[in-house]
Amino acid sequence: MTKRPPQTHLIILAAGNGTRMVSKKPKVMHDIAGLPLLGHVLKATQELSSVVNKASVTITVVLAPAMTDVAGFVNSFEKKARIAYQKEQLGTAHAVSCALEGLSLQEDDTVIILFGDTPLIKTSTITTVRDFLSAPTQQETVAGVMVVGMTPPDPNSYGRLVCDQTGKLLKIVEFKHASDAEKEITFCNSGIMAFKASCLQKVIPDIKVQQVNGEYYLTDAIEAARRHGFDIQTLEVPFEEVEGVNTQRDLAQAEARYQNRRRLEFLDLGCAMVAPETVYFSHDTVIESNVTLEPNLFFGPQVTLKSGSLIKAFSHIEGALVEENATIGPFARLRPGTTIGQEARVGNFVEVKNTTFASGAKANHLSYVGDATVGAKANIGAGTITCNYDGYFKHKTEIGEGAFIGSNSCLVAPVSIGRNAIIGAASTITKTVEDDELAVARAPQKAFANKAKKIHETKLKLKKQRVA
Repeated sequence: MTKRPPQTHLIILAAGNGTRMVSKKPKVMHDIAGLPLLGHVLKATQELSSVVNKASVTITVVLAPAMTDVAGFVNSFEKKARIAYQKEQLGTAHAVSCALEGLSLQEDDTVIILFGDTPLIKTSTITTVRDFLSAPTQQETVAGVMVVGMTPPDPNSYGRLVCDQTGKLLKIVEFKHASDAEKEITFCNSGIMAFKASCLQKVIPDIKVQQVNGEYYLTDAIEAARRHGFDIQTLEVPFEEVEGVNTQRDLAQAEARYQNRRRLEFLDLGCAMVAPETVYFSHDTVIESNVTLEPNLFFGPQVTLKSGSLIKAFSHIEGALVEENATIGPFARLRPGTTIGQEARVGNFVEVKNTTFASGAKANHLSYVGDATVGAKANIGAGTITCNYDGYFKHKTEIGEGAFIGSNSCLVAPVSIGRNAIIGAASTITKTVEDDELAVARAPQKAFANKAKKIHETKLKLKKQRVA
C-alpha cells in the first residue's frame, strides 16, 4: 500500500452536559459575539486548514447522542467535520477513543485534542503544536506529546503540570489528587494536548479506569507516554486564551476578552475608535482601514464597513454593507439585507431593512425604509415610511435617482417613485409617480372662522362645571 502524506487530525471534545451553565441549551451552543463556543473552535481549525493543505487536515467533533442541535450546527458550519458519539460519559480519554474509531491513522500523523468550551484558542497555538510534532527530530527519544499549559491567576481546581528540574513534563496531577507540594505549582493544565499518532495508539489502551468515578482521564496519557519512551514537551500560552467556559459568569468574561481582542485587532488595522470599550463586534465583522467608530455601537453578524465610513454613536447594525465614505447615525438601525452606498447618509432614528441606498442617497432622520431601493442622491424627508407589509406579504418600494420625498409621507408598497420626482409633505402615495412628476396626496385644508374660539369657550365652561 502506498503511504500517504502525514495528516493532522483535530479532535474537539464537546459531549459534556454543562450543567453549571444552568441552561436548557447545550454549553457549547452558548454564543460569544454571535457564534456558539464550538463555532469559535471550529473557526480556528478552519483557519489552520487555510494555511496548510486542506486534504491533510481532518476534524472530528465528539458529541453525546442526544445533541442533535449541536450536530446540526456542526454539519452546517463545517461540512468536512465528522461527528463521533460518546454514548457513555466515561471521561476524556474515552471520548478520544470514540473519535479514533473512525480515523485511519498513520504513525507519522498528528492528533490534536481541543475542547468545545475554549472559544479563544488561537490558530497560531494549534499550528505551533502541530509543527512541533511534525518536525523531524535528532533526539534519541521520539517527539510524542505536547501539552499546552497556562498560569492562571487563581490556580485552584486546575490540574498541575509536574516537571523535572530541566523542565521536562513528568505527569499531570488533578487538583483533587495533588499533594500539598504539588498544589504549590502554578503551571497548570489547559487540557489541550497533541500526540504523534504512533504515541497515541500506544498510550490510549494503557490508560486505566479511575476507581472513584469509573472514568478514563486523558491526563494519564503523559505517564504512559514516558513509559513508552516518547519525548514530552509543554507549551505555555496566556491563561485567557485557553480558559474554559463552564458558567454564565465564565461566558460573560470570555465575551469581554473576545471583544477586547477584536477591538485591538481593528485599531491595529487603522480603525479609529473614540471609546473602544463601548463598541461590540460580531465574530465576522469586517472593517477596512480609515473607518471611524463613535461610542456605544453594536455590530451583529455579517457587517462590512468600507474605508472612510463613519458610524456615529448609539447605532445598531447587522447584516449590512456600508460603502466608502457613508455616514450612519447617531441612533440608527441597519437590519439584514441593507446596503448603504458611497457617501450616502442614514441619520438619527432611521431604521433601514433589506434596502439598497445608492450613492449619495439620504434619509437623515425619523424614518423607516424597508424592502426598497433608493436611487442615487434621492432624499427621504423626516417621518417618511415605506408601508411594505400588508399583514401577509412584504412588498417593494422603488425610489428613483434624485427623487425628493417630503416629510411625513407614506409610500404604500408596491409602489414606484420616478427619477427626480417630488412627493409633497404628508402625502400617502399608493400609485406610481412618473419621472419628474410632483405628487401630492392629502386632504385639502379647510378653515372655519371663529370656530376655534367657540371650541375654547365650550370646553372651558364644561371644565368649570366638572371642577365645581
